[in-house]
Amino acid sequence: MKKFEEKTIQTEQKFKGRIITLQVDDVELPNGKTGKREIVKHPGAVAIIAITKDKKIILVEQYRKALERSIIEIPAGKIEPNEAPEVTALRELEEETGYTTNKLQYIQSFATSPGFADEIIHLYLAENIVKVEEKAELDEDEFVELMHVSLDEMESMISSKQIYDAKTAFAFLWVKNYLK
Repeated sequence: MKKFEEKTIQTEQKFKGRIITLQVDDVELPNGKTGKREIVKHPGAVAIIAITKDKKIILVEQYRKALERSIIEIPAGKIEPNEAPEVTALRELEEETGYTTNKLQYIQSFATSPGFADEIIHLYLAENIVKVEEKAELDEDEFVELMHVSLDEMESMISSKQIYDAKTAFAFLWVKNYLK
């Protein structure tokens, strides 16, 4: 048994949507007692740190219904079934920004909300980015505004809570070290 492992006794699916599934697991706790865990299952996502030749970071502003507000983020998107994360990264970079790259570098993967969700984000760096001639279409329910910002501007956006999500804050810390 793994340290502090919670053995699943039973799983009941409560909701299956287009993006997520919600399940409730009955678990045996490390002390032998039982408990319940509400778990959001997610197919995973990618996020892209896209840096221009003049060292600007490409961000997108979009409305996030769960927060009831717009926030500024690095480009990101859900991995489709049977799609490799690097393919998703290139697709999302083009769809959300109109750019592509021949230099996509994997940085790292991380859990977004491990207390209740299994979503993993795979973070990539895109350099040598170039505008595509014909930009891929955004999803029909997706509306974004493109921004090119300096590292100092990005830091200010974090302070003012315009940037409010963990993946973009993590990306800022990574880029700050990378661009030294």
